[in-house]
Amino acid sequence: MKRLLSLTLLLSIFLTACGAAATPTPAPATEAPTLAPTDLPPTATPKPAPQTLTVFSAASLTDAFTEIGAAFDTANPGVTTTFNFAGSQALRTQIEEGAPADVFASASGKEMETLVTGSFVTKDVPQVFLTNKLVVILPADNPAALEKLEDLANPGIKVVLAAEEVPVGKYARQALDLMDASFGTGFKDKVLANVVSNEDNVKQVVAKVQLGEADAGIVYVSDVVAAPELKSIEIPTDLNVIAKYPIAPLVKSENADLAAKFIEYVLSAEGQAVLARWGFSPVK
Repeated sequence: MKRLLSLTLLLSIFLTACGAAATPTPAPATEAPTLAPTDLPPTATPKPAPQTLTVFSAASLTDAFTEIGAAFDTANPGVTTTFNFAGSQALRTQIEEGAPADVFASASGKEMETLVTGSFVTKDVPQVFLTNKLVVILPADNPAALEKLEDLANPGIKVVLAAEEVPVGKYARQALDLMDASFGTGFKDKVLANVVSNEDNVKQVVAKVQLGEADAGIVYVSDVVAAPELKSIEIPTDLNVIAKYPIAPLVKSENADLAAKFIEYVLSAEGQAVLARWGFSPVK
């Protein structure tokens, strides 16, 4: 009997232990892991709104202003500078007739003064930003064998000038007046008698000489830099005429701030260096 009770007690203890082992112990509650915040991409810098600046410029500035315009656009993302190159008198007329423009750069103070009088440009705003002087150009082969200024009066010489209303044409005739006093009365008339063409701007004068359609032409020194294949005859200072170029924003410009910024760039050391490379002289 005692043995039976012992077995029963052992069995009871065994079953109690197994029951306890079979009951899982609940795991302690844990908080859900906190996710690291996702790094947001940096906000993209908005592109500048596109702007177009329109510059009406004397034809003699074509090469220099094309270079300046490209540099200005690079320095001002979103800006596109467009140019209208022509004789200053033609540009002035276009502005008077309502052509949209932001900046006017003239080879003549007269054209700028006319626009001031017509209230297209504000008085006292124009600034002279460079000077230029005249030179006689000849074809590369110089078929007329011209060597000095006096040769322009030789019979049969074909001379091409800009028209009298074009700044360089006016300056050329003023220089001929000075030469007339130096080389003898009648010199100017003889040269003008040799004129076979009067062009609308200085670049057309250069083109006529390059094509061999004239033996000589009177243009700016800057034009020789732009066409180095041509020969030239220097006009001494006492017989030369100095052209002064003014620049100003237009009253009706829709980009007044940008126009002022372009003019500031032209007047800067960088802009003036470009003009000097193309044969223009600084204001003294």
